[in-house]
Amino acid sequence: MEARISVLCVFLAGQVLPVNAAQIHCAKYEKAERLFEKTDFTGSVAVMEAFSVKDAHAWDLLGRGRYMLGDLKKSSEAFEKAVAADPSTSAYFNWLGKSYGRRAEQANPFAAPGLASKARQSFEKAVQLDASNNEAANDLFEYYLQAPGFLGGGLDKAAALGERIAQRDPVEGHWAKARLAERRKEFGTAEEHLRRALDLAPTQVGRVIDLAKFLAHRGRHEESDQLFQRAETIAPDSPKVLFERAETYLNASRNIEQARSCLKRYLSSELTPNDPPRADAEKLLRKANGM
Repeated sequence: MEARISVLCVFLAGQVLPVNAAQIHCAKYEKAERLFEKTDFTGSVAVMEAFSVKDAHAWDLLGRGRYMLGDLKKSSEAFEKAVAADPSTSAYFNWLGKSYGRRAEQANPFAAPGLASKARQSFEKAVQLDASNNEAANDLFEYYLQAPGFLGGGLDKAAALGERIAQRDPVEGHWAKARLAERRKEFGTAEEHLRRALDLAPTQVGRVIDLAKFLAHRGRHEESDQLFQRAETIAPDSPKVLFERAETYLNASRNIEQARSCLKRYLSSELTPNDPPRADAEKLLRKANGM
């Protein structure tokens, strides 16, 4: 956050506003960032919308806040302004891709293809700008994995990108290869890659969850439960573990009371923007209460 603020403050102080006004704007920017990190996205957006002068960092923060609130059209508009102001930052293009991708998922059949293509182009630009941006590489990989060929997707593209991911990060590479194998219905190979990823990173709770969810999907619930217990040991009271465990139980229509308990604990936790949205947990809890 400090780097973002310093750039904005230099911009405001040196280019547009006198020092005292720049200090006020910097304080407001800090407030908006703090609200965002506390998942008060409405508050963060309200602070940023009051800015009369915005640089790329400000448009980025505003875009992320709107994305989290589900205001996807305004989110993509903000990220378009961010990449126009700074076309060299990978993260801005990746968020632009996310916003277009979500819009494509919700759009009518006539608008969806164009939005999906914009998402792909943004993800590809993000990876081109910074090959070490794991989030961008994973988002592009998922696009290739899920999208049909006429929208620029395809398993061959996903496989090629998966190899590039593996060269940079073997753990992420095994995850990508597992996703590809699962899509090809090569479930034994998928499990091997997930277990290899866990062997290489035994304390990364996400790797434990990946395997637990896969086994649950294959009907191997006892093994999945053991892995979720392991995840809780690694990261006690982790919101991510609580959410993923509850969702896995509900998808299998089992352990409903435990799922409810996990979701209630999740909703009372101090969440971050990296955790699943509170609205998703509330939706799952309503589902659990209806079972």
